[in-house]
Amino acid sequence: MKKVSRALDIVLENIIKEHENIPSGQQDRQMDFIDTLLSLMNQPMNPHDEHAYILDRTKINAITVDMISGAYDTSAATIEWTFSELLRHPQVVKQVQAELEGVVGMNRMVEETDLENLTYLDMVVKESLRLHPIGPLLVPHESMEDIELNGYYVPKKSHIIINFWAIGRDPYVWSNNVEEFYPERFINSNIDLKGRDFQLIPFGSGRRGCPGIHLGLTTVKYVLAQLLHCFHWDLPSGMLPNDLDMTEKFGLSMWRAKHLYAVPTYRLLN
Repeated sequence: MKKVSRALDIVLENIIKEHENIPSGQQDRQMDFIDTLLSLMNQPMNPHDEHAYILDRTKINAITVDMISGAYDTSAATIEWTFSELLRHPQVVKQVQAELEGVVGMNRMVEETDLENLTYLDMVVKESLRLHPIGPLLVPHESMEDIELNGYYVPKKSHIIINFWAIGRDPYVWSNNVEEFYPERFINSNIDLKGRDFQLIPFGSGRRGCPGIHLGLTTVKYVLAQLLHCFHWDLPSGMLPNDLDMTEKFGLSMWRAKHLYAVPTYRLLN
């Protein structure tokens, strides 16, 4: 682990140096995450506080590691859960692939700019996150004041834990087919994943919402789109869709209890 950590530090340090050495003529390009952190380096977060937090080079490296590691673990689990549901629902796979053929065609691979036009894939990811949230209990909060909600008294400084896993499977919030993987429930729906709609908050909400939501969703959709566009997929050894084990392994992040195995067959024309 120490060798891996040192190697990652070297890679990130080189990336930071590349951003610092960008020629002045290119400074007007669109800033990325590293650019933003560097622009805040050595500046107090609160100029009126002599003990304010100051962002230095080491902290920039550490924040970047947190972003990468956090996005990797959760994105990988989301992709595996979504793919599991797709293998259990071949008709959904056909619809996703039909959309990909219409948007991308069969002569090239998916590009990131295609994602905004893949509306059915977006519904598939929403439905997967509803049923299989990677952080089922979200991040703990603390109440700032005494309050009464729907007849329940919550004292100030109470620790609040939100069970999003239960919200996502609540028939009073969704419908009678709440346990079914049914992406079409989002047709003509403006429910998003950004924390505005409390029935679907796998990334949390408000100021404590996940800062990596955009990176995570882009990664998940891009990987799924590539895998489904480039390949047909079958379960191994004649396994039927209903035979697939969907047992959850509960933890801080919720993974499948058993690894997913599938057999690809190339489907593009070139």
